[in-house]
Amino acid sequence: MIKSKVAIILAIVALGIVSAAAGYIVVERRNPVTAFTQMFVPSPQQVFGTSNLLVLVEGLDYDYNEKDEEYSTNSRSDVIWAVNLDFVNKRIYQLSIPRDMVATMPNGTQAKINQAQSDGGVKEAKSVIARWLGIPPFNRYVVLRIDATKEFIGAIGGVNVDVKSSNCLQYKTGCTGDTLDYDDTWGHLHIHLKEGLQHLDGEHAVAYMRFRHDWCSDPCRIMRQQQVLQAVAAKIKSDRINTLIHLGDLLAVFRKYVQTDFTDQELFSIATYFQGVPNFAIVSKQVPFTADVDLPGYGDSLVPDTQARAQLVASMLVAPPVPVPSPDALALAAIPAATLRVDIENGSTVAGAAHRVATELKHAGFNIGAVGNADRSDYTATEIHEHSSVTFAGAKVRAALAGARGAIVVPDPAPSPSPAQANVTASDVTVIVGNDLASNQAPDL
Repeated sequence: MIKSKVAIILAIVALGIVSAAAGYIVVERRNPVTAFTQMFVPSPQQVFGTSNLLVLVEGLDYDYNEKDEEYSTNSRSDVIWAVNLDFVNKRIYQLSIPRDMVATMPNGTQAKINQAQSDGGVKEAKSVIARWLGIPPFNRYVVLRIDATKEFIGAIGGVNVDVKSSNCLQYKTGCTGDTLDYDDTWGHLHIHLKEGLQHLDGEHAVAYMRFRHDWCSDPCRIMRQQQVLQAVAAKIKSDRINTLIHLGDLLAVFRKYVQTDFTDQELFSIATYFQGVPNFAIVSKQVPFTADVDLPGYGDSLVPDTQARAQLVASMLVAPPVPVPSPDALALAAIPAATLRVDIENGSTVAGAAHRVATELKHAGFNIGAVGNADRSDYTATEIHEHSSVTFAGAKVRAALAGARGAIVVPDPAPSPSPAQANVTASDVTVIVGNDLASNQAPDL
């Protein structure tokens, strides 16, 4: 009798929870799985007690011993990312730092910035990199050991990547079907990939990420890393059933190859909060350099562009960046369309979408610049990047595109003068056409 009463009480409680969850799902119009988990998982703000979190992400370099075995003892950083998890605006900012940048070590000597990890482990790397960037200390760190990325990509069944040469990456229009060829027997790196969209397993995806044996070197290597990172994120978001099926494999890879000071509760909270985040909410940049020097003991090293670095840090890593205010109609009407130069890139799967958007903007009076393909073709939402000194330039372009009213304007860290104000060829705004806008464009006749 007592057992039956207990069972009835538990059933009533369970029914109440399910009813509340169902009501929440209907009112908020959320995905059922997302809504249910977010009801019972504490938010990152609750877990960390802060509006944002600075995380250092490093991928370790490795070598081979006389037995041809991989090892990473006292290894340097091969990949360095400063990541800002913005809990206020629900965005992720990822700033890449080329591993060959010149930095000052704790003893006052100059070395490549990735030497900090080799000298004093992640503790020294956190200190050196934070000081180099001019930011508060990192709150957490994530270190990817040997084969972490390869095994992770393998665990989700590979990813689709638009393979690109350096010309294609840098100039967008330099995509001529080139082949990325490189053989390094000692480093176990063999790359024979042709330009174009293709499915890569873990080994080939990592080989593509490591390729830097052409004129562009490390800057394009970082761009390839960001490409693969975006492809992994897209795969996890778009194929949740596949992710769920391979969840055990993913956890096994994480436990074996990842070193971090995040707790399980913290990771679960962050993963729940950011699940389903759109592409435009993940902002990736890299610190540029102004020159390369022969650093004694280290060889060819990069001198950072300190002004650009400061602007990137301010717009990406210093607390949650302030959202761009929404202008009123009078403010937009005061901006002559003809004073703005606009580049258009097709980031959708719809052929000819960029040209159709260019035609629409030209009819609206804008000065059209370059029209071509974006760095990838899986943009779900349209992105409008603003690099102009003209206030609300991005919003002006957005208002002229009927199908892009929901697009978010992304201010770039280093604005350039308007072509109407200075004799320059740089654009004021770049529109990356996503599938949302492309699907609303009328096909060419």
